[in-house]
Amino acid sequence: MSMQRCCPPAEIVADDFEEPAALLKAAADPHRLTILATLARSADDVCVCDFTDALPLNQPAVSHHLKILRDVGLVVGERRGTWVYYRLAPDARERLTRALHAVVPEKAPA
Repeated sequence: MSMQRCCPPAEIVADDFEEPAALLKAAADPHRLTILATLARSADDVCVCDFTDALPLNQPAVSHHLKILRDVGLVVGERRGTWVYYRLAPDARERLTRALHAVVPEKAPA
């Protein structure tokens, strides 16, 4: 039995949103957004110790957030001795922009 409609049916977008969802889910945390914003604005790689000092989190929590961002390819890290230094992945901005535009295009069709 179908539900009585109040108006003509809307056209539902049937795109594959798996990749945009994974990227947006990884970014959807205030601490991870802080990490991404810092890396996006930094001319140099940022040491994990800087995030541990600046965020109200312990070292394992900072590492967990960085791992989530690494797993989806938004950040890359390089071990230098005891410390790991991070930078935004070269295509991170483009991938996040594409993910957002897949969901909310600049101009919706009229």
